[in-house]
Amino acid sequence: MIKKEKIEATQFQKMISIYIIGTSIILIPSLLTAEAKQNAWISAIVGMGAGLLLVWLYNVLASVFPGKTLVESSKEILGKGLGTLLSVLFFSFSLIINTLVLRNLGDFLTSSMFPETPIPAIHIVYLFIVVIGVRYGISNIARTSEWFFPWIILLFSIFVLFLIPDLEWRHIQPILAKGIKSVLRSSFPYIGFPFLELILFLMVFPNVENPKKAGKAFLVGTLIGGTVLFTITLISILVLGAESSASNIYASFELAKKIEIGEFIQRVEVIIALIWFITIYFKITFCFYIMVLCLSQTLNLSDYRPLTLPMAMILLPLSIIIVPNLSYLISFDTNVWPLYALTFGFIFPLLLLGVALIKKKFVKQNSS
Repeated sequence: MIKKEKIEATQFQKMISIYIIGTSIILIPSLLTAEAKQNAWISAIVGMGAGLLLVWLYNVLASVFPGKTLVESSKEILGKGLGTLLSVLFFSFSLIINTLVLRNLGDFLTSSMFPETPIPAIHIVYLFIVVIGVRYGISNIARTSEWFFPWIILLFSIFVLFLIPDLEWRHIQPILAKGIKSVLRSSFPYIGFPFLELILFLMVFPNVENPKKAGKAFLVGTLIGGTVLFTITLISILVLGAESSASNIYASFELAKKIEIGEFIQRVEVIIALIWFITIYFKITFCFYIMVLCLSQTLNLSDYRPLTLPMAMILLPLSIIIVPNLSYLISFDTNVWPLYALTFGFIFPLLLLGVALIKKKFVKQNSS
């Protein structure tokens, strides 16, 4: 068994934030405004609140079996048979996330920048870089993400500042004119993407040097990432309007095209594209690392690295077969994924925590 790599709590925090920003910074404004319209910013707050509660649940689950990953805890709680089965399911969950994120990347680049480039070509290039990063280990991934994080925040801050002159507050009126139901319905897909996916970071949680600080870093990272998504959603409504934000799949990219200061600052959508290129690379890298680690621990392998190339070769055709087109992807993200993610991100962790607490209570009673 290879020695477990260690990362700092601050690095873990930044990993969480980057993961949440990931593909969401491009897709979330359209996803939220489609149902909640001008109240989508409230949906973003509701979703972030739910995300923080979910992370609290994950922290509690991690504290029950400290030092163990999600797969190891599942086997400890449910036994070898059921625990292995659940581990396989978590592996499938991470595999589907990898597939969807990779396809998001290909669709965005071919529709906005490289229309003549085949999607598989884009996927091959990105997967090649991801495999190299994952083979270097989680500590290297964490250090790299820590270095890039300030640049992501700086670029995003510049992006927001450039858009301030274009804000029109009338676009968020009237507030809650049709009640709260549309706001809550809109927040449900948002909770599924990306907050319910954070359960997979329990595979990385034991690598954090200080477990007490890891829990706080998990919460703070979620808060930072959620705040960025809330900001981009609010600005998208204030600048483009609810209807325009809902009709543009890549609303934040369209938002960047609105920036124009004098005759010398124009067409700065490269800012949002650069943020997205960085965050989506790290999101795929985190997902891919968690996927191969999950599979290696499920199969009781001593090292995950031999699985990296085969899994990349499997991901490549899956990203084309499972998601045939962009319309299907949007429908899947809105209607199917939230329920699927709810099972893995809430029901299974709650089940594991409940069984673990019952078993501990039973053992304590027998020992006394």
